[in-house]
Amino acid sequence: MGLLTNSPNVKETDRILGEGETYTSITSHISDIVLKNKTPLEWFMIAGPAALLAGGILVAMLNLLFRGIGVWGPNVPVGWGFDIINFVWLIGIGHAGTLISAILLLMRQDWRNSINRFAEAMTIFAVMCAGLYPLFHTGRPWLAYWMLPLPNTMGIWPQPRSPLIMDVFAVSTYATVSIVFWYIGLVPDMATFRDRAKSKIAKSIYGALCLGWRGSAEHWDRYETAYLLLAGLSTPLVVSVHSIVSYDFSLGIIPGWHTTVFPPYFVAGAVFAGFAMVLTLAIPIRRIYHLEHLITMRHIENMCKVMLTTGLIVGYGYALELFMGWYSANQFEKFVMFNTRMQGPYAWSYWALIFCNILAPQILWAKSMRRNMLVVWIVSNIVSVGMWLERWVIIVVSLHRDFVPASWGFYMPTRYDWMFYIGTLGFFFMMMMLFIRGLPMIAIAEIKVLADPAPGKLTPEGAHGD
Repeated sequence: MGLLTNSPNVKETDRILGEGETYTSITSHISDIVLKNKTPLEWFMIAGPAALLAGGILVAMLNLLFRGIGVWGPNVPVGWGFDIINFVWLIGIGHAGTLISAILLLMRQDWRNSINRFAEAMTIFAVMCAGLYPLFHTGRPWLAYWMLPLPNTMGIWPQPRSPLIMDVFAVSTYATVSIVFWYIGLVPDMATFRDRAKSKIAKSIYGALCLGWRGSAEHWDRYETAYLLLAGLSTPLVVSVHSIVSYDFSLGIIPGWHTTVFPPYFVAGAVFAGFAMVLTLAIPIRRIYHLEHLITMRHIENMCKVMLTTGLIVGYGYALELFMGWYSANQFEKFVMFNTRMQGPYAWSYWALIFCNILAPQILWAKSMRRNMLVVWIVSNIVSVGMWLERWVIIVVSLHRDFVPASWGFYMPTRYDWMFYIGTLGFFFMMMMLFIRGLPMIAIAEIKVLADPAPGKLTPEGAHGD
């Protein structure tokens, strides 16, 4: 397992995993969550309401298909509303999974191994939810294949210079590579589950998913090669996908959108929101399943530091927007930045995002706060709200006052907007709960390389790496 090892010394290993961990104890603790232990009550308390909320998507979808997208809030001049706000927000929170899995792997950062699996799952489910919004925003989702370059007798082809068409290819590529990367990492662990499962049905399912894995040197060699190649493919996607999403705005002429700072600013914001969501999920999971020895304080602190760093970059982006609004000497840009965002009917959202994204995370400078799980969890949720408000400000606040005062309008989401949004959140958390219940939430094969068992403690199972 040369790709996955970094030969940590004993002291470093203790900080990553905790003392006394062996291959056998790691395998047992993670696999027993799915194969032996009873499902904790907290699981049902989250999964049940999430499943009920997910049902709201069906109601909102059917209502939209029969009545049209007029049931949503967009109007003139606010042609985009919750649909694009939630699309950009959900795509953003998925970026931490790819960053943790791919970039930190290539940088040989061992601390990723305890959190990469559910971060990857979070990415996939977030992209699944995000894809619903532009699909149904067209009003005719059954014609979505028109956006693909398929030969047709009418000679109608997608416009490749349109950022919306770029979104189709960027997001679909991102989703495909993320799913394959996630699944390849699961293969050795599926073999472990196959060997430890008692039920014949479970053995058959995990046996099919592990693709005949036997833990041979040839299997490990091919696994590491594929994993490294996919990590290399995923790394540029972290930058390219949200940069392309930012083109939805920066290629337009709307004041507040037409700026070259958006691509790097959106990427930093995506990582910021993504790590906030990882912490939001990791802290309760760590507590419910007693994973304190696997998801240690080092993981929590490192994620807080990444969130603090990217938050400062996002704050710099806000300051740069204000500076360019003033320095450009463009009356419309200046009006949007200083009169529309800081004042007016939506000023509350701008000042709320400043508090959530810039002021609140500063508490993480203190080590005592980074080690306080309640504080970190609250700050993570505040950041998630702030990043959603950022999309609200960029889209709604920039659109509601057009170039001509006579065309100014006001946007308010309808109950179907809220139903669709809350439903996608329910679907997201429901899928996360199902993932935790049926698959290893922590990468067993990868986390074992951080253990440093004493000679003679390795079991045949551990020695063979399955």
